[in-house]
Amino acid sequence: MAAATAVVSRRGNDQFRGLFTDTWDVSCTLDTASINGSATDTDTVTVPGVALGDMVIGMSIGVSEAGLVRRAYVSAANTVTIVTFNPTASPVNLAATTLQLIVARAVI
Repeated sequence: MAAATAVVSRRGNDQFRGLFTDTWDVSCTLDTASINGSATDTDTVTVPGVALGDMVIGMSIGVSEAGLVRRAYVSAANTVTIVTFNPTASPVNLAATTLQLIVARAVI
């Protein structure tokens, strides 16, 4: 498999003007419990003001995810849910770390 290379087609934030009515830059500490192989764990983060229909458009975590698969979404008013799936056969326990989320409300 060939290594991917970075390609920047456009840099800056002007391409997002007019797309979102509100955005949230969320930083929190996440300490997910040990997750057994082929199992799922769910964590929630309180984010005042977010609502169903808002989009989590970015997520970054401060440790190697060791093969885990994560998804974040707005699950209720003021709540973002982070679902972590372990597709491996062995338990994985990550250290507590900083999680950063970018949440946006699209112009309708």
